[in-house]
Amino acid sequence: MAFDADDEILQDFLVEAGEILEKLSEELVQLEQSPDDSDLLNSIFRGFHTVKGGAGFLQLDALVNCCHSAENVFDTLRNHKRKVDSDLMDVVLEALDNVNAMFEQVRQQEELTPAPDKLIKALDRLAVPASESEVVAEDIDDDDGGDITDDEFEQLLDALTDEKKDGKEATEQNESSGDDISDDEFESLLDELHGKGKFSGPPPADEAPAKGDPNLIDDDEFERLLDDLHGKGGSPTEGSAANPAAKKPTEKKPVDKKSPVAKKPESADKAPDPKPKAEQPADTGKENGSVAPAMPAREAAPVAETSVRVDTKRLDDIMNMVGELVLVRNRLQRLGSDSEDEHMHKAVSNLDVVTTDLQTAVMATRMQPIKKVFGRFPRVVRDLARSLKKEINLEMHGEETDLDKNLVEALSDPLVHLVRNSVDHGIEAPDVREKAGKPRQGNVVLSAEQEGDHILLSISDDGAGMDPDVLRRKAVEKGVFDQDVADRLTNTECYNLIFAAGFSTKEQISDVSGRGVGMDVVKTKISQLNGQISVESELGKGSRILIKVPLTLAIMPTLMIKLGDQSFALPLVNVVEIFHLDLTKKNIVDGRECIVVRDKVFPIFHIKRWLVKSNGEPQPQNGHVVIVAMGTRRVGFVVDQLVGQEEVVIKPLGRALQGTPGMAGATITGDGRIALIIDVPSLLQHYG
Repeated sequence: MAFDADDEILQDFLVEAGEILEKLSEELVQLEQSPDDSDLLNSIFRGFHTVKGGAGFLQLDALVNCCHSAENVFDTLRNHKRKVDSDLMDVVLEALDNVNAMFEQVRQQEELTPAPDKLIKALDRLAVPASESEVVAEDIDDDDGGDITDDEFEQLLDALTDEKKDGKEATEQNESSGDDISDDEFESLLDELHGKGKFSGPPPADEAPAKGDPNLIDDDEFERLLDDLHGKGGSPTEGSAANPAAKKPTEKKPVDKKSPVAKKPESADKAPDPKPKAEQPADTGKENGSVAPAMPAREAAPVAETSVRVDTKRLDDIMNMVGELVLVRNRLQRLGSDSEDEHMHKAVSNLDVVTTDLQTAVMATRMQPIKKVFGRFPRVVRDLARSLKKEINLEMHGEETDLDKNLVEALSDPLVHLVRNSVDHGIEAPDVREKAGKPRQGNVVLSAEQEGDHILLSISDDGAGMDPDVLRRKAVEKGVFDQDVADRLTNTECYNLIFAAGFSTKEQISDVSGRGVGMDVVKTKISQLNGQISVESELGKGSRILIKVPLTLAIMPTLMIKLGDQSFALPLVNVVEIFHLDLTKKNIVDGRECIVVRDKVFPIFHIKRWLVKSNGEPQPQNGHVVIVAMGTRRVGFVVDQLVGQEEVVIKPLGRALQGTPGMAGATITGDGRIALIIDVPSLLQHYG
């Protein structure tokens, strides 16, 4: 491997090829739904071709071989010599998996594991047209768009070379090699491929002079021309530093890539002139043995770089410093409110505006579209549906919704599990759907949207839905509840039972599901992200899982409260409403204190008894109640004092306090004191 190559070129390849491979994964699944889409076939062909070229430049032979075989398959497909079917897609997707695995090894600078010989042979078989054993030169004229394979081009070259050997169109130059062709031959070849005169025009001024005889091109240059012809002019990605046409770093300068087919200078249309240089025509492009300067009209202005690659750790460090600045801003705001100095108020106000703008700008640099996560689902759904023999259509909405890069990474596994769950548990088999009067093909819809400073994610299906009675029975069987409690559960509470550890409604255990492991992990992961998850379902109609997570984990909006003299922070995402209450009007239900607000019953908890050392103080008659939510559950927390809303930066707890139940971290408040941040789900699970 050529990992000793220029690191900048390697990084360019990793960025460019990574984007192409992500796109290929989506396009291949899309192709199975639209097998006759010629634009899609050409795009996939160019994708494999570009990755192959970049890998060839870095001498990654194993990656080149696999991409080349896949590229040949799509060359056959786009020339309508074979049809797309599920078996073909299985082989191509396996090839993509191998390419992705090798790409990851390149990223880690490890030795590449070549694709299995069996896979390469399968690809090579698929590259042969379905109706014939091999492609012959006569088929070239039948190709639409002038696209031909390398073998076809070689046969055409051989035919042209043999024709010229009889001296019928001999030029005035001495041919040094049988592989070289003259300009006339080259023009004739282009005319034969694309129609006479199609690529005539003024010569590019920035053409580099050929070494030796200017009328001859070597094999490497001709290979580049083949690449250009196959790519129909190429795509913007094909002209990058990791040029797909380039094979070795020491190759000659490639011919002009600005047009679909390279054109030689006008001087190249003539045989070498034996006259002295001074007597040569001015249009030869040479003056006193040096290359003439490019014409001003053709001179391209240098393009300034509009992006820069930054290590994510540096962004994290900047975000941490902005967090510290927010704490200082909060402290100054508190001090400023106690001052009567007008200039002080103005300065603090300006600092507040600048800090908020800086915070927003830095957060924007960390934002990534959720498409980074969504992009893998078409393949997940396709493979799972095929293994389960189901027909499923996946719809995705809001793929451009941005959220913090750390959240994008953290949400990946939970969302994959939820989508798999919808495909396995939710969507019925085609025959079952047909008997129920539904289309044979089921629908899974994945959507994302921003709501204030939160992101709403939804995974819904039009499958069988959930039966609350079955869930109640399972809960009793597994000992989660006794029969009396299970009978009193609402339907919504029954649906949320799927998040209990070890709980599964699947009768048979498979390699996909049935062990009751996964949904509880999903809920735990969402809770760690300060998010909420809830379930809606209707028997026979389908189910919907809703997830709500903050835009960023770096800075958290909270409600500051006081229990005695100690300050605590409640994440604002959990807070539903606040009111003042006469605590003497509470009720007791199942041995638990409850209050009735607008005909709704909420259990209440005096969290001061859990979190603050009591001195035997009598219970107050009045108090502030904060209604908090965890999914669909609502409870009331009784607090002594409401301080107000404040943005805080989460700091990890020290060793002595790590693992404290109900605590998510700590922060510094505006008055300079330390406040603990309450983890509502953990607090209730431990104490409630």
